[in-house]
Amino acid sequence: MSNSSDIKIIDLPRIQDPRGNLSFLQYPDQVPFPVERAYWVYDVPGGAERKGHAFRTQHELIIALSGAFDVVLDRGAGVIRHHLSRSYYGVYVPPMTWRMLDNFSTNAVALVLSSTLYDPADYIEDFDEFMKLVNIGNN
Repeated sequence: MSNSSDIKIIDLPRIQDPRGNLSFLQYPDQVPFPVERAYWVYDVPGGAERKGHAFRTQHELIIALSGAFDVVLDRGAGVIRHHLSRSYYGVYVPPMTWRMLDNFSTNAVALVLSSTLYDPADYIEDFDEFMKLVNIGNN
């Protein structure tokens, strides 16, 4: 199993222009996996959190398109918290990483790029089960 150093902030290109700035991403330059699905989370009440879960095989890149929120990550060795508030930064989340989104500002929009199509069997929604799987993988 890979370690928490696999989690990283990805600095997206910024093209600054008086008419408005532009950022972009593309595989493989900024996104370290081919994108199969994109979804966004919005209208989360300010200060609220989204329930945590992990994926067995899915990779994610999480970007704050608007507003701010925290990405809380755990690979079995402790929590890492990243505050996202700029649309030109993303957090890469490798498989077998427990992740939760919280501390949403009002009107925040979280864009999530995924390496897989939606598959409920890939989700681990029980933290104790996740920890057992992580500990087995570390032996």
